[in-house]
Amino acid sequence: MASIRRRGDRWQARVIRKGFEPEAKTFTSKQDAEKWARAIEREMDTGGYVSRSLAEATTLGEVLSRYRQEVTPLKRGAEVEAIRLTAMERHRIAKRSLATLTASTVAEYRDERLLSVSGATVLRELQILSAVLNHARREWCFPIANVVADIRRPSPSRGRSRTLDVDEENKLLAHLGSGGRGEDGTYVKGTRNPWVSSVVQLALETAMRRGELLALRWEHIDLTKRTAFLPMTKNGQSRTVPLSTTAVAVLTALPHSIDGSVFPITANALKLSFVRACVSSGIANLHFHDLRHCATSRLAERLPNVIELAMVTGHSDLKMLARYYHAKPEALALKLA
Repeated sequence: MASIRRRGDRWQARVIRKGFEPEAKTFTSKQDAEKWARAIEREMDTGGYVSRSLAEATTLGEVLSRYRQEVTPLKRGAEVEAIRLTAMERHRIAKRSLATLTASTVAEYRDERLLSVSGATVLRELQILSAVLNHARREWCFPIANVVADIRRPSPSRGRSRTLDVDEENKLLAHLGSGGRGEDGTYVKGTRNPWVSSVVQLALETAMRRGELLALRWEHIDLTKRTAFLPMTKNGQSRTVPLSTTAVAVLTALPHSIDGSVFPITANALKLSFVRACVSSGIANLHFHDLRHCATSRLAERLPNVIELAMVTGHSDLKMLARYYHAKPEALALKLA
């Protein structure tokens, strides 16, 4: 039999059964305390009892923080995921206990985020939240359900087709210069980061992803054979990227850092410098990943064999490769002629 006792202006219900951990909870009314105690006893009698104490005492923010510290560092996209998790920890949904986290709560979070960011961004955030809840349930033994599975997820955004024309490329590279004073003494606006221009040039020549470029190490670069070896890529496989004459020239001109990295900068530093250069050069709606689209389209003109093209770009799915190839109708018309 459960015990109900008054503690100040509240009522505490306590259930003690052999074979179970003691359960206690405080309510504002005696009636609520009695209802809770009867429900717990009924679950213990029928074998469907699961202790909710841990889930009630732990907030979503605490679980997000633990996941960011223990699980995220083991992933290849750790830096980006850590940023997203930190942002979620600051949202008011993180103050919810795991026991009170419901599908409707997550749906409210989804709808609120859709007012300020794209559907693709919200979709990635929900995927991360789903992974966190599954990990907490399976590995940390929290008695919770994955409520993300019960809500509608935003539709994936249409694939981008933005590419960079020659004039825009020249403007961008000009604004990615080191800046400072020109020969005539006038100030030349540019980025303060000396690595970004080379990263952009190499991206346009090789179609490598941002993470692949920043992970490059000199020990994997062979300028004689004109290759760059990538031990780990997005799809979990290694690949060797052939280097064009321009790519070799860019790498040859780079100084060697002490730690062996070809580009000793962070993803966030690259992003900030790239965005500033786009703004100052008047180039709108350009993302760094769009350079991969542009490079793939340019490589396709020199490598008409799609198998060879996929080996260079690292696409394991030819359908995905087709999303990155943006042929100009006038160029196709010339080929037909």
